[in-house]
Amino acid sequence: MTDHAHPVPRAARHARPESKARSYARLGKLDVYDYYLSMAVVVSALALPAGPPAPAAATLAVFLLGEVLVVMAMVALDDVTGFRDGSDARNYGPDHPRRQRLRKPLVAGALTVREALGFGCVTAVAGAASWSLAVAVAPHRPLWATVLIAAVFVVSVQYSYGLRISYRGFQEVFLAGLGAALVVAPYALATGAFSGFVLVQGVLFGCGPLLFGVYSNTNDVDGDRAAGRLTVASVASARGNAVFVGALSAAEFALGALASATGLAPWWFVLWMAPVTVLRVRQYRTGFRHGDIMRARRRGFTVHRVATVLLVGANLLAAALDLGPGGAT
Repeated sequence: MTDHAHPVPRAARHARPESKARSYARLGKLDVYDYYLSMAVVVSALALPAGPPAPAAATLAVFLLGEVLVVMAMVALDDVTGFRDGSDARNYGPDHPRRQRLRKPLVAGALTVREALGFGCVTAVAGAASWSLAVAVAPHRPLWATVLIAAVFVVSVQYSYGLRISYRGFQEVFLAGLGAALVVAPYALATGAFSGFVLVQGVLFGCGPLLFGVYSNTNDVDGDRAAGRLTVASVASARGNAVFVGALSAAEFALGALASATGLAPWWFVLWMAPVTVLRVRQYRTGFRHGDIMRARRRGFTVHRVATVLLVGANLLAAALDLGPGGAT
Protein backbone atom coordinates (compact mmCIF):
# COMPACT_ATOMS: atom_id res chain seq x y z
CA MET A 1 0.00 0.00 0.00
CA THR A 2 1.36 3.42 -0.92
CA ASP A 3 1.79 6.43 1.31
CA HIS A 4 -1.24 7.99 -0.38
CA ALA A 5 -3.73 5.32 0.72
CA HIS A 6 -5.26 7.87 3.06
CA PRO A 7 -5.07 11.45 1.74
CA VAL A 8 -3.61 14.00 4.10
CA PRO A 9 -6.31 16.48 5.22
CA ARG A 10 -6.11 20.01 3.77
CA ALA A 11 -5.52 21.51 7.23
CA ALA A 12 -2.56 19.22 7.80
CA ARG A 13 -1.08 20.03 4.37
CA HIS A 14 -1.09 23.76 5.08
CA ALA A 15 -0.05 23.59 8.72
CA ARG A 16 3.42 24.78 9.60
CA PRO A 17 5.56 21.63 9.47
CA GLU A 18 7.44 20.38 12.50
CA SER A 19 11.08 19.38 12.32
CA LYS A 20 11.74 15.79 11.32
CA ALA A 21 13.38 15.18 14.68
CA ARG A 22 10.22 16.30 16.51
CA SER A 23 8.07 14.15 14.24
CA TYR A 24 10.23 11.08 14.87
CA ALA A 25 10.09 11.76 18.61
CA ARG A 26 6.30 11.86 18.35
CA LEU A 27 6.33 8.66 16.30
CA GLY A 28 8.37 6.97 19.03
CA LYS A 29 6.10 8.42 21.77
CA LEU A 30 9.09 9.60 23.75
CA ASP A 31 6.82 11.74 25.92
CA VAL A 32 5.02 8.61 27.16
CA TYR A 33 7.72 7.23 29.41
CA ASP A 34 5.60 5.02 31.63
CA TYR A 35 7.07 1.66 30.63
CA TYR A 36 10.56 3.02 31.24
CA LEU A 37 9.75 3.58 34.92
CA SER A 38 10.16 -0.18 35.31
CA MET A 39 13.87 0.36 35.91
CA ALA A 40 13.15 2.42 39.03
CA VAL A 41 11.27 -0.57 40.43
CA VAL A 42 14.13 -2.92 39.52
CA VAL A 43 16.83 -0.73 41.08
CA SER A 44 14.83 -0.28 44.28
CA ALA A 45 14.23 -4.05 44.43
CA LEU A 46 17.99 -4.56 44.58
CA ALA A 47 17.80 -2.56 47.81
CA LEU A 48 21.52 -1.92 48.19
CA PRO A 49 22.51 1.26 50.05
CA ALA A 50 25.28 2.05 47.55
CA GLY A 51 23.24 1.01 44.53
CA PRO A 52 23.82 -2.05 42.33
CA PRO A 53 27.42 -3.23 41.83
CA ALA A 54 29.16 -2.01 38.67
CA PRO A 55 28.44 -5.05 36.43
CA ALA A 56 24.76 -4.96 37.39
CA ALA A 57 24.58 -1.18 36.91
CA ALA A 58 26.02 -1.45 33.40
CA THR A 59 23.60 -4.26 32.59
CA LEU A 60 20.60 -2.27 33.79
CA ALA A 61 21.68 0.86 31.91
CA VAL A 62 22.08 -1.01 28.62
CA PHE A 63 18.83 -2.91 29.21
CA LEU A 64 16.98 0.38 29.77
CA LEU A 65 18.39 1.75 26.51
CA GLY A 66 17.16 -1.37 24.73
CA GLU A 67 13.79 -1.04 26.43
CA VAL A 68 13.37 2.49 25.09
CA LEU A 69 14.39 1.44 21.58
CA VAL A 70 12.14 -1.63 21.48
CA VAL A 71 9.10 0.30 22.71
CA MET A 72 9.80 3.04 20.17
CA ALA A 73 9.91 0.43 17.42
CA MET A 74 6.69 -1.13 18.69
CA VAL A 75 4.70 2.11 18.72
CA ALA A 76 6.13 3.29 15.38
CA LEU A 77 5.06 0.07 13.66
CA ASP A 78 1.70 0.34 15.42
CA ASP A 79 1.26 3.77 13.83
CA VAL A 80 2.10 2.37 10.40
CA THR A 81 -0.61 -0.26 10.71
CA GLY A 82 -3.09 2.21 12.19
CA PHE A 83 -2.49 4.59 9.30
CA ARG A 84 -2.81 1.90 6.65
CA ASP A 85 -6.07 0.48 7.99
CA GLY A 86 -7.56 3.92 8.61
CA SER A 87 -8.17 3.46 12.34
CA ASP A 88 -5.84 6.30 13.36
CA ALA A 89 -7.51 8.66 10.88
CA ARG A 90 -10.87 7.83 12.49
CA ASN A 91 -9.63 8.02 16.08
CA TYR A 92 -7.66 11.26 15.56
CA GLY A 93 -9.96 12.89 13.02
CA PRO A 94 -12.06 16.06 13.27
CA ASP A 95 -14.77 14.18 15.17
CA HIS A 96 -12.31 13.69 18.03
CA PRO A 97 -11.21 17.26 18.90
CA ARG A 98 -9.64 16.14 22.20
CA ARG A 99 -7.10 14.03 20.31
CA GLN A 100 -4.08 15.94 18.99
CA ARG A 101 -3.53 14.96 15.35
CA LEU A 102 0.17 15.78 15.50
CA ARG A 103 0.63 12.88 17.90
CA LYS A 104 0.17 10.73 14.81
CA PRO A 105 2.79 12.04 12.35
CA LEU A 106 1.54 9.81 9.53
CA VAL A 107 -2.03 11.08 9.89
CA ALA A 108 -0.74 14.66 10.12
CA GLY A 109 1.36 14.18 7.00
CA ALA A 110 4.61 14.98 8.85
CA LEU A 111 6.17 11.61 7.95
CA THR A 112 5.68 9.09 5.16
CA VAL A 113 5.04 5.40 5.67
CA ARG A 114 8.51 4.67 4.29
CA GLU A 115 10.11 6.97 6.86
CA ALA A 116 8.08 5.47 9.70
CA LEU A 117 8.95 1.93 8.63
CA GLY A 118 12.61 2.84 8.44
CA PHE A 119 12.48 4.33 11.91
CA GLY A 120 10.73 1.25 13.26
CA CYS A 121 13.26 -1.12 11.71
CA VAL A 122 16.30 0.86 12.87
CA THR A 123 15.06 1.16 16.45
CA ALA A 124 14.08 -2.52 16.51
CA VAL A 125 17.57 -3.61 15.39
CA ALA A 126 19.23 -1.22 17.83
CA GLY A 127 16.95 -2.46 20.62
CA ALA A 128 17.79 -6.09 19.88
CA ALA A 129 21.51 -5.23 19.91
CA SER A 130 21.18 -3.39 23.23
CA TRP A 131 19.34 -6.24 24.91
CA SER A 132 21.88 -8.74 23.53
CA LEU A 133 24.68 -6.64 24.98
CA ALA A 134 22.85 -6.38 28.32
CA VAL A 135 22.65 -10.18 28.49
CA ALA A 136 26.30 -10.52 27.44
CA VAL A 137 27.63 -8.22 30.18
CA ALA A 138 25.16 -9.32 32.87
CA PRO A 139 26.64 -10.81 36.05
CA HIS A 140 23.96 -13.53 35.78
CA ARG A 141 22.24 -15.07 32.77
CA PRO A 142 19.42 -17.39 33.86
CA LEU A 143 18.15 -19.29 30.84
CA TRP A 144 14.52 -18.47 31.61
CA ALA A 145 15.30 -14.74 31.75
CA THR A 146 17.22 -14.85 28.47
CA VAL A 147 14.34 -16.66 26.77
CA LEU A 148 11.87 -14.18 28.26
CA ILE A 149 13.83 -11.21 26.90
CA ALA A 150 14.01 -12.76 23.43
CA ALA A 151 10.28 -13.53 23.50
CA VAL A 152 9.43 -9.99 24.61
CA PHE A 153 11.41 -8.57 21.70
CA VAL A 154 9.80 -10.84 19.11
CA VAL A 155 6.29 -10.22 20.40
CA SER A 156 6.80 -6.46 20.80
CA VAL A 157 7.75 -5.89 17.16
CA GLN A 158 4.80 -8.08 16.14
CA TYR A 159 2.38 -6.12 18.36
CA SER A 160 0.61 -4.40 15.48
CA TYR A 161 2.86 -5.36 12.57
CA GLY A 162 3.63 -8.74 11.07
CA LEU A 163 1.55 -11.11 13.17
CA ARG A 164 -0.42 -8.10 14.53
CA ILE A 165 -1.15 -9.73 17.87
CA SER A 166 -2.96 -6.64 19.16
CA TYR A 167 -5.48 -7.14 16.35
CA ARG A 168 -6.09 -10.79 17.24
CA GLY A 169 -7.41 -10.46 20.78
CA PHE A 170 -4.16 -10.43 22.74
CA GLN A 171 -3.69 -6.72 23.27
CA GLU A 172 -4.76 -6.53 26.90
CA VAL A 173 -2.64 -9.53 27.94
CA PHE A 174 0.36 -8.09 26.14
CA LEU A 175 0.13 -4.65 27.77
CA ALA A 176 0.27 -6.14 31.26
CA GLY A 177 2.75 -8.86 30.35
CA LEU A 178 5.22 -6.40 28.84
CA GLY A 179 5.24 -4.32 32.01
CA ALA A 180 5.80 -7.41 34.17
CA ALA A 181 8.64 -8.67 31.96
CA LEU A 182 10.40 -5.30 32.05
CA VAL A 183 10.65 -5.65 35.83
CA VAL A 184 11.31 -9.38 36.24
CA ALA A 185 13.86 -9.88 33.43
CA PRO A 186 16.40 -7.16 34.32
CA TYR A 187 16.11 -8.08 38.02
CA ALA A 188 17.08 -11.64 37.09
CA LEU A 189 20.05 -10.42 35.03
CA ALA A 190 21.28 -8.37 38.00
CA THR A 191 20.76 -11.01 40.69
CA GLY A 192 20.39 -14.39 38.99
CA ALA A 193 17.32 -14.93 41.14
CA PHE A 194 13.57 -15.20 40.79
CA SER A 195 11.56 -13.35 43.44
CA GLY A 196 7.85 -13.81 44.03
CA PHE A 197 7.60 -10.30 45.45
CA VAL A 198 9.30 -8.84 42.36
CA LEU A 199 6.90 -10.80 40.14
CA VAL A 200 3.96 -9.33 42.06
CA GLN A 201 5.44 -5.87 41.59
CA GLY A 202 5.99 -6.54 37.91
CA VAL A 203 2.36 -7.53 37.37
CA LEU A 204 1.15 -4.51 39.34
CA PHE A 205 3.46 -2.33 37.26
CA GLY A 206 2.01 -3.87 34.10
CA CYS A 207 -1.49 -3.04 35.32
CA GLY A 208 -0.65 0.62 34.76
CA PRO A 209 -0.29 0.51 30.95
CA LEU A 210 -3.16 -1.98 30.84
CA LEU A 211 -5.49 0.32 32.77
CA PHE A 212 -4.93 3.31 30.57
CA GLY A 213 -4.89 1.11 27.49
CA VAL A 214 -8.40 -0.23 28.08
CA TYR A 215 -9.74 3.31 28.44
CA SER A 216 -8.10 4.19 25.11
CA ASN A 217 -9.76 1.15 23.59
CA THR A 218 -13.11 2.27 24.97
CA ASN A 219 -12.70 5.64 23.27
CA ASP A 220 -11.44 4.09 20.02
CA VAL A 221 -14.08 1.39 19.76
CA ASP A 222 -15.60 2.54 16.46
CA GLY A 223 -12.26 2.86 14.68
CA ASP A 224 -11.04 -0.48 16.05
CA ARG A 225 -14.22 -2.26 14.97
CA ALA A 226 -13.95 -0.82 11.47
CA ALA A 227 -10.33 -1.97 11.26
CA GLY A 228 -11.08 -5.43 12.64
CA ARG A 229 -8.99 -4.91 15.78
CA LEU A 230 -10.20 -7.35 18.43
CA THR A 231 -10.16 -5.71 21.83
CA VAL A 232 -12.60 -6.35 24.65
CA ALA A 233 -14.13 -2.92 23.99
CA SER A 234 -14.65 -3.70 20.29
CA VAL A 235 -16.24 -7.14 20.76
CA ALA A 236 -18.22 -6.66 23.99
CA SER A 237 -21.24 -4.52 24.69
CA ALA A 238 -20.70 -1.16 26.36
CA ARG A 239 -21.91 -2.65 29.64
CA GLY A 240 -19.74 -5.73 29.21
CA ASN A 241 -16.68 -3.56 28.59
CA ALA A 242 -17.45 -1.47 31.67
CA VAL A 243 -17.67 -4.63 33.76
CA PHE A 244 -14.37 -5.83 32.30
CA VAL A 245 -12.55 -2.60 33.16
CA GLY A 246 -14.04 -2.66 36.66
CA ALA A 247 -12.92 -6.26 37.11
CA LEU A 248 -9.36 -5.37 36.07
CA SER A 249 -9.31 -2.54 38.60
CA ALA A 250 -10.53 -4.89 41.33
CA ALA A 251 -8.02 -7.57 40.32
CA GLU A 252 -5.18 -5.09 40.78
CA PHE A 253 -6.19 -4.65 44.43
CA ALA A 254 -6.82 -8.37 44.87
CA LEU A 255 -3.30 -9.23 43.70
CA GLY A 256 -1.73 -7.00 46.35
CA ALA A 257 -4.06 -8.38 49.00
CA LEU A 258 -3.30 -11.98 48.03
CA ALA A 259 0.44 -11.31 48.03
CA SER A 260 0.26 -9.91 51.56
CA ALA A 261 -1.96 -12.76 52.75
CA THR A 262 0.30 -15.50 51.37
CA GLY A 263 3.63 -14.00 52.40
CA LEU A 264 4.84 -13.20 48.90
CA ALA A 265 4.78 -9.58 50.04
CA PRO A 266 5.05 -8.03 53.52
CA TRP A 267 1.79 -7.98 55.46
CA TRP A 268 1.62 -4.20 55.14
CA PHE A 269 1.99 -4.17 51.34
CA VAL A 270 -1.75 -4.17 50.62
CA LEU A 271 -2.20 -1.16 52.93
CA TRP A 272 0.80 0.57 51.39
CA MET A 273 -0.75 0.27 47.91
CA ALA A 274 -4.23 1.39 49.06
CA PRO A 275 -3.89 4.90 47.50
CA VAL A 276 -3.77 3.22 44.07
CA THR A 277 -7.11 1.53 44.73
CA VAL A 278 -8.67 4.85 45.77
CA LEU A 279 -7.40 6.49 42.58
CA ARG A 280 -8.68 3.57 40.48
CA VAL A 281 -12.17 4.08 41.86
CA ARG A 282 -12.01 7.75 40.88
CA GLN A 283 -10.72 6.82 37.42
CA TYR A 284 -13.54 4.33 36.90
CA ARG A 285 -16.21 6.76 38.07
CA THR A 286 -14.85 9.45 35.75
CA GLY A 287 -14.92 7.13 32.75
CA PHE A 288 -18.01 5.01 33.22
CA ARG A 289 -20.22 6.92 35.63
CA HIS A 290 -19.57 10.43 34.32
CA GLY A 291 -18.86 9.36 30.73
CA ASP A 292 -15.54 11.17 30.34
CA ILE A 293 -13.39 8.35 29.00
CA MET A 294 -10.50 10.51 27.80
CA ARG A 295 -10.19 12.24 31.16
CA ALA A 296 -10.23 8.84 32.84
CA ARG A 297 -7.49 7.70 30.47
CA ARG A 298 -5.33 10.68 31.44
CA ARG A 299 -5.91 9.88 35.09
CA GLY A 300 -4.62 6.40 34.37
CA PHE A 301 -1.15 7.83 33.71
CA THR A 302 -1.20 9.57 37.07
CA VAL A 303 -2.34 6.41 38.85
CA HIS A 304 0.43 4.39 37.20
CA ARG A 305 3.08 6.89 38.24
CA VAL A 306 1.77 7.00 41.81
CA ALA A 307 1.80 3.19 41.87
CA THR A 308 5.41 3.16 40.65
CA VAL A 309 6.48 5.53 43.42
CA LEU A 310 4.72 3.32 45.96
CA LEU A 311 6.39 0.17 44.59
CA VAL A 312 9.78 1.84 44.88
CA GLY A 313 8.94 2.93 48.41
CA ALA A 314 7.79 -0.57 49.34
CA ASN A 315 11.15 -2.00 48.26
CA LEU A 316 13.09 0.59 50.22
CA LEU A 317 10.95 0.06 53.29
CA ALA A 318 11.30 -3.72 53.02
CA ALA A 319 15.07 -3.32 52.80
CA ALA A 320 15.10 -1.01 55.83
CA LEU A 321 13.15 -3.64 57.76
CA ASP A 322 15.58 -6.32 56.50
CA LEU A 323 12.82 -8.14 54.66
CA GLY A 324 14.65 -8.09 51.34
CA PRO A 325 13.06 -8.37 47.87
CA GLY A 326 11.66 -11.82 48.67
CA GLY A 327 8.84 -10.39 50.76
CA ALA A 328 8.18 -11.14 54.40
CA THR A 329 11.04 -13.56 54.99
